[in-house]
Amino acid sequence: MDEVLENQIEEEIQYIVINLDNEQYGINIDVVESIVRIPRITRVPRSQDYYVGVINLRGEVVPVMSLRKRFGIEEKEYSNATRIIILKLEDQSLVGIIVDQVSEVVNLEVGDIEIPNFKLDERTAGYLSGIGKYGKELISLLDIQNVVGEQKV
Repeated sequence: MDEVLENQIEEEIQYIVINLDNEQYGINIDVVESIVRIPRITRVPRSQDYYVGVINLRGEVVPVMSLRKRFGIEEKEYSNATRIIILKLEDQSLVGIIVDQVSEVVNLEVGDIEIPNFKLDERTAGYLSGIGKYGKELISLLDIQNVVGEQKV
């Protein structure tokens, strides 16, 4: 009887859902340190084109990248909804990503996450870890290590 009960309890993973150019993406909440409004960003010369500069976050200098530039989406002016998501990476360093909007936190059961078995756009395929089904919506789940990594995908 206990084994049947264990099989019914599926593991859930929490994702922060962000909007970028009318698309929804999910970021595993385990890597999210905080979410902040856009402060003053100091430009850094000779950095990758998708890095917009650095910010001072509670005394720590944090590099900030534009997710729009990283994905090859045309830049647009920041709005009141624009946020920087501060991520804590595997090596414990912090990096910020600028997103159009943070919409909600969702719980996805492992069974509701599928690895795409179809051909994705080469430019963004390496940035995705899967597709999450949340009600009638589909959320592209980001592989944050690849998104912020130095390699061109």
